[in-house]
Order: sequence, then C-alpha cells, then structure tokens
Amino acid sequence: MRSDNVTKGMQQAPHRSLFNALGYTKEELDRPLVGIVSSYNEIVPGHMNLDKIVEAVKMGVAMAGGTPIVFPAIAVCDGIAMGHVGMKYSLVTRDLIADSTECMALAHQFDALVMVPNCDKNVPGLLMAAARLNIPTVFVSGGPMLAGHIHGKKRSLSSMFEAVGAYAAGTMTEEEVTEYENKVCPTCGSCSGMYTANSMNCLTEAIGMGLQGNGTIPAVYSERLKLAKHAGMKVMELLEKNIRPRDIMNEKAFLNALTVDMALGCSTNSMLHLPAIAHEAGVEINLDIANELSAKTPNLCHLAPAGPTYMEDLNEAGGVYAVMNELDKAGLLYTDLITATGKTIAENIKGCVNRNPEVIRPIDNPYSKTGGIAVLKGNLAPDSAVVKRSAVVEEMMVHEGPARVFDCEEDAIAAIKGGKIVAGDVVVIRYEGPKGGPGMREMLNPTSAIAGMGLGSSVALITDGRFSGASRGASIGHVSPEAAVGGPIALVEEGDIIKINIPENTLNVDISDEEMEARRAKWEPREPKITSGYLARYASLVTSGNTGAILRTPGKDE
Repeated sequence: MRSDNVTKGMQQAPHRSLFNALGYTKEELDRPLVGIVSSYNEIVPGHMNLDKIVEAVKMGVAMAGGTPIVFPAIAVCDGIAMGHVGMKYSLVTRDLIADSTECMALAHQFDALVMVPNCDKNVPGLLMAAARLNIPTVFVSGGPMLAGHIHGKKRSLSSMFEAVGAYAAGTMTEEEVTEYENKVCPTCGSCSGMYTANSMNCLTEAIGMGLQGNGTIPAVYSERLKLAKHAGMKVMELLEKNIRPRDIMNEKAFLNALTVDMALGCSTNSMLHLPAIAHEAGVEINLDIANELSAKTPNLCHLAPAGPTYMEDLNEAGGVYAVMNELDKAGLLYTDLITATGKTIAENIKGCVNRNPEVIRPIDNPYSKTGGIAVLKGNLAPDSAVVKRSAVVEEMMVHEGPARVFDCEEDAIAAIKGGKIVAGDVVVIRYEGPKGGPGMREMLNPTSAIAGMGLGSSVALITDGRFSGASRGASIGHVSPEAAVGGPIALVEEGDIIKINIPENTLNVDISDEEMEARRAKWEPREPKITSGYLARYASLVTSGNTGAILRTPGKDE
C-alpha cells in the first residue's frame, strides 16, 4: 500500500505520532487510507450540501474496510462571479484544484480517492487530478438543483439572467424580476439546466469515472446519499482490483464522452475541459474529432437552455445510461471499456431503458441527426471556434451581418442594454481569451441581455472568451487564436461583414487575404491587463482555447 510510507515501520514512528495527534487508532492505520476530496463551502449553492455527501462517502469507505480522511478543494460560483472581475478567477481555478489535489494526495500518500465536486471547474479540475495521480478513484457529485416554478412553468438561472435583459428592454417590471429572483433557484445543487456543471457531471458517468446517477439525481433527493455511500464502498473494490483512472480514461473513453456530449447537447465548456482532462491522461484530443463525431451522432436531448426540460426530467427519463443505451442501438459507443463501477459500459447500460421519449428522444427520432456542439473554422477562427448548435434557432444557423466590435465584455453589455445593437448585428467581444482576459470570462450577461431584449433570433455574438452553459442563441466562443496573440479576431473592424454557417462549420470575416495581412502588419500587442498575482502567472503559461486552455509546462510544451 502507498500509505505504508506513512504508517508502517520504525522509520514511520514520527508519522504515526502525528496520526495519534489526529485521534486515529492502530486499527484505522492498518487499513487503506482513502482521501475524500471535498469541495464543500458556504458560497456556492451547488456545494452547500456536500458536507452531507462527504459524511455518506465516509460511511461507505468505512463499511468497506477503509479509513476515510477528508481534505478540501476550492470552488468559485460562476453565477456570483459573473459580469465583473471575479469571472477572471473562474476557469483559472481548474488548475489550482488539480494542482492542490495532487499536492495533498502525494504529500500524505493516500491509497485511493473519492472526489466530491459539483460545479463548473471542480469537476474537470478533479478529473485532471485523478488522471495525473492515477490511483483508484471514484467521483460522486453533489447533484443538480431542482427547477424553479413560476406561473406553472419551470425556470432556471438562465431565465433569471434573461429577465434582467427583459427589464432593460421594458418588457418586464421590477416586481416580475423580483419574483424570478426569489423562485428560479429553489434548492441547493448545481443549476438545473444542462449548464457546464451538469454537463461535466453527466460526462463523468459517460467517461466511466462516476456511478449511475452521478450527473442527474437531484441534490435534495435521499437517493444521492445512497449513491455517495456506494461510491465510498466502490472505491475499496477498485483498490482491491487495482483499477486506476488511466485504465478507465483512455482514448476510446474520451470518444465516448464526446459522443454522449453531442447527444445530450452539453455546454460548450466541455470542449475546453475534455481536452484538458485527456491531456493529463496522456491522450490528445483534436477538436476536429468533435465534428466527425457530431456528423454521425444524433442530438437526443434539449434540456434548458436549449429546451423546456431540466435535469430532474432527464433523471426520471433514465439518466445518462438511458441516453448511452439509445446511442448503443446505433453502435456509436465503445462498450467493452472498464469503468469505476468495476464493470464494462455494456454491463452498466444493459436494461437502462428510455422512460420518456419526449425528454430523451429515441435514436430513430432525434431532435437533429447531428450533435449538439459544432466546431467552426475559417479566416476568423483558423484554429477553431465552438458553438452549442442545439441551442441556436433555425434562422441563425446561417447568418451574416456587420461586426459591432468591443474590446471587453462591459462595453458590449452597455451597448446592448443601451439599444445600440440591432437585428442583424454580429457582436464581437475580444481580448477576453485565456491569455488576454486573462482567464477567459464567460459571457452569460451579454447573451442573456440579447435574448432578454428580444434579439436572440437575429443577433449573433462571437468572442475569444467563452460562454456559460446557460447561454443560448448564436453564441460562438473559444475563437482561436485569441486577440491577445494577434489572432484574426483582433483585426476585425467595425462594420466588417461576418459570415456564420453552422451547418458547414465555417466562420469568416468578408475581407481579402491581402487586407487581413495589411491589418496584421499594423497590429501591436497590448499591455497585459494584470501584471501581478495568480492571474499574471496564469496568463504567462496558458495555451489557446482550442487546446483546452491547459497550462504550458516550461521545457516540455514549448
């Protein structure tokens, strides 16, 4: 056992004295030490219940003969961080979470781990850590929030942001906005649509690192406590069988995750996180693969913000395994892969039927024959850009219009709410990429303002930043190369005609190559927005959005 390095032998007597100080008995130290990584805090709604999840995991580990030991991971609430400097600190925590978990796990020589995340960056950050550490690991999230109810209709956080836009447009009163404010987020849990947190928790099941229901059982259901106990028990089985994260997260597993991503219509942020997790597992994902998979993977779900159904509905319909079972009918998954259940995917999904064909469309009656995410390329995005195709209205799938150029999110929001953006416009927000932001802020405020002001079916938004999973409409993000390194998005001028063709996966600005080069010759890099602290260090190491915004390792990735 790895923990023998701190619990066994005369040389480890000083180590044991410190365990004595913690109150551990000899019997506990004779068992495997299982680290439980808890993202619990009192500022993120998706994490306020994790103390109960952790206690259930501890019980499961102890029941199966292990010694559970809890240590923390940080978490940022993207909703609370949205629209101000705080959003610069969201994506960047993914690497802090991975790094700090690596430090704790190796410093204390844990034999196995149970990861208890829930929200946007904790799930991928801990998956990155699991791949890097490669010791037996199981994930159990805190679960999704129940949808809110207003006037007999289900609502969620995206509805709240759009209500603010509607108020700015004069179509909603302050009293109506207050009603939304008090009702759209009724319970603890990760926000109730197919936003980034729920996308990544569902993909944790698809990739094989979480047990059935990890992505969909609501946070407030007692069933989630039972799931947590089973996760604690299961990690002991994985330890006994020596099944490790890299045994599970191989190339075929990532292809499965991308396929399920397309079927579910997950957040575009999955196109940042899956490559980053794969990189830690020694697997390289080229985003071109996404379009190849999308071309043959039907979109089976339209959860909020793409449609009127929510995570609780997906759970009742059979959850992620039911979606995977539909995909398997068309032979779209690799089903012989081992998972954290100790069984193969084929064994996991056997008998997991689709209980609601309105929530999970059958494989022969999809919402569309192609997947929910598209990767675009062209002279505006030579490396790539990403759009959640399933959340784009039909009339915006092909669009061209004049560029309305802004060098930061705040200026764009002021123009949108000031009525300066009109039907047909293409809003361009740049210098918000991983390096230029720094931190690649989410643009939920401007997309929600566009939707709330009734422009969602006539205005597109393009950025080298990214979007919340709660964004909908023709919202194209991750434009790479980003403006800060001289990407073509930095060269766009007010009034340039931008051409978007999502079915053909293209994104272009209608200027000649000669004009592009002439502008490039005049372009000069901007001074960094932030020159001290963690963000400055992050900006100096981060790579492009099309590579997952991973941190470059000096001497290795240069």
